[in-house]
Amino acid sequence: MAEPGRPGTTTAPRARSDVARRVAASAAAGCALAGSVAVTVAVVAGPGPGLTGYVSEAGIAGSGHAATYRIGVLALAGALLLVGAALPPGVWAAPALLATSAVFTAVSGAVTCSAGCPLPPFERATTADLVHGGASIAATAAVVFAMVTLAVSGPAGPAVRRLAGVAAALTLPLCATVGLAMLIVGRGAVVGVLERLVLALAVLWGLVTATALALARR
Repeated sequence: MAEPGRPGTTTAPRARSDVARRVAASAAAGCALAGSVAVTVAVVAGPGPGLTGYVSEAGIAGSGHAATYRIGVLALAGALLLVGAALPPGVWAAPALLATSAVFTAVSGAVTCSAGCPLPPFERATTADLVHGGASIAATAAVVFAMVTLAVSGPAGPAVRRLAGVAAALTLPLCATVGLAMLIVGRGAVVGVLERLVLALAVLWGLVTATALALARR
């Protein structure tokens, strides 16, 4: 309770919390930008098969840009965690989903796949391939579920809700198409292009949402 004559006493902790969330949001935007640049450089400059391959192939052992790729992935994992920390009080589920996605993203960066990143049902995969692929899929799914949750979360604020709604509407059908394509046609240009679109949308959403949270007035 505020002391008599000092009505601003109760607002000090809230103001500090707001500042901490803005700092987390700013750091998230920086991590998202740095991570996306690092991964893009590794994918474009690496010896991978271009659009017919997976993004993860830039991080396989022996690649000249593997370290750049892994650093970028870890930066993106940090961005997800920080976006969750920057969300306003009262937002449920989304922070936990973003933290889950951050963990799986870090696992996908730490556990590299073998050459070509083979996945069933058309290719024989190693244990590392399955761990890497499973972590990547889980990380993407958690981000998409976080978008859906934020789109209907009142405490998130109108700007964050709109961004999440648009991102979810674009990403959900793409994810479903990627899953079907992997089961029906397997590795190829279709899966490669769709995977890049999904990842680009997720990163762009994280970057824009972090920026909106950093600039929001509460």
